[in-house]
Amino acid sequence: MIRMLIFLAVVFALGLGFAWLADRPGEMLITFNGYNYTVSLMVAAVAIVAVVAAVMIVWWLLKSLWNSPYTISRYFRVRRRDRGYQALSTGMIAAGAGDGALARKKTKEAAKLIRSDQEPLINLLDAQASLLEGDHEGAREKFERMLDDPEMRLLGLRGLYLEAERLGDRNAARHYAGRAAAVAPQLAWAAESTLEELTERGDWDGALKLVEAQKSTRQIERDAANRRRAVLLTAKAQALVDSDPNAARTAAVEANRLAPDFVPAAVIAANLLLKQNDVRKGARILEAAWRAEPHPDIAELYTHARPGDAVLDRLNRAKKLQEMKRNHAESSMAVARAALEAQDFATARREAEAAIRIDRREGAYLLLADIEEAETGDQGKVRQLLSKAVRAPRDPAWVADGVVSERWAPVSPVTGKLDAFTWRAPMERLGQLIDSHEDAAMPAIAVSAPSVPVEERPIDLAPDEKQPVATSADGEKDVTAAPEDETEAVEQASELPRLPDDPGVTPEDEAEKSPRRFRLF
Repeated sequence: MIRMLIFLAVVFALGLGFAWLADRPGEMLITFNGYNYTVSLMVAAVAIVAVVAAVMIVWWLLKSLWNSPYTISRYFRVRRRDRGYQALSTGMIAAGAGDGALARKKTKEAAKLIRSDQEPLINLLDAQASLLEGDHEGAREKFERMLDDPEMRLLGLRGLYLEAERLGDRNAARHYAGRAAAVAPQLAWAAESTLEELTERGDWDGALKLVEAQKSTRQIERDAANRRRAVLLTAKAQALVDSDPNAARTAAVEANRLAPDFVPAAVIAANLLLKQNDVRKGARILEAAWRAEPHPDIAELYTHARPGDAVLDRLNRAKKLQEMKRNHAESSMAVARAALEAQDFATARREAEAAIRIDRREGAYLLLADIEEAETGDQGKVRQLLSKAVRAPRDPAWVADGVVSERWAPVSPVTGKLDAFTWRAPMERLGQLIDSHEDAAMPAIAVSAPSVPVEERPIDLAPDEKQPVATSADGEKDVTAAPEDETEAVEQASELPRLPDDPGVTPEDEAEKSPRRFRLF
């Protein structure tokens, strides 16, 4: 578009120039070799323009003839390159579709048309074709050759990492991931694998630096980075509790600042502060965490914040927690435990029953059984409560990848994933009995007796043997066994009459009936 406008502008300028000359007639005298040539000014201008155009055309023709070998060779080279890229594109599509034969064919075709040092994707297609053919050893060799090329180094490390993961060699996989993360920390797969390696070794400072690098490269969001830093700082505080309490307290307080609702950080920070007699700050941290999410560890530490407190003082502190979070099972459980220690059985029983109404679970029934045993010692009621506890849903615990733990851990023991443990109720076992809140049995359906009484008759246990026949005084025979038609009449009379639209119960369904309680599986 711009070139067209420039061309039109030039044509317009030439037109204006020739129009200006036409309005101003004149002559041009040229003396050459003793002769005088007189022409008009318009003819002279046209002649000059024609000579310049002719010179330019002749120069273009000479230049084209001079560069024609290079132009021809470049045409064939471009055509060859286009064919190579077409083969490379088709091979990549075939590799993505899982067609190993076509991918190998197009790899060879592209390698003939394009040099691999000019197009690194040929090496990638070659490695992918080897993987599709099942030649994993050859693919690893190709990935290792990529490490010598700076442009292909990250691709080679990625391929070697995936091969190590396939073989289950976690050490080799983490080695390749560490090399990739050192070069490009923005790679998610490399950073995550390196982070798992650092946390497994307990190198919390190195893990914190890696998370900071991920945050600076905007690989993870700010909130996610703060959460990870809080988990790592909490793990660091756990490791330094015995060796360096001051450093542990600093790390725990920083973790609590980054994630105030993170229970492990709040508990560790408050515990360290309480040990250093900073009761006010420790209690404030526990109260903030309790308002976010009540937890039994928070209640236990808060009620025993001062070791010299009396049991009534601990009960009052538990009631203070209950005021912060009303109508919550953990609040009622905390008050019930403190009341049990204070021998206030009425309050303990009331709060334990309230916890059962809010959230029916195993721990509430066990606590109620402890209260019953301490107050009355009635072993029958205690056993009844214990049986309910067995059938009640389980208490919340720290769960990660199917592993249930009483204590929080920074990484999963199964996968090594960071921040995998969550506070929730474990999965129930299959086939658990379905009971009501009162554990009442299902009422049995009353079956009405037949209206016509049926005479009881002995059952013949050995039908093949002949029964003795007795003769009465009038000569009639008295048969002790009932005839078949009368037995069938007894069986039909014992059955309830069916409704006209009732198809009845098939023998297979009737055989599967059981007087036991209903089970899920």
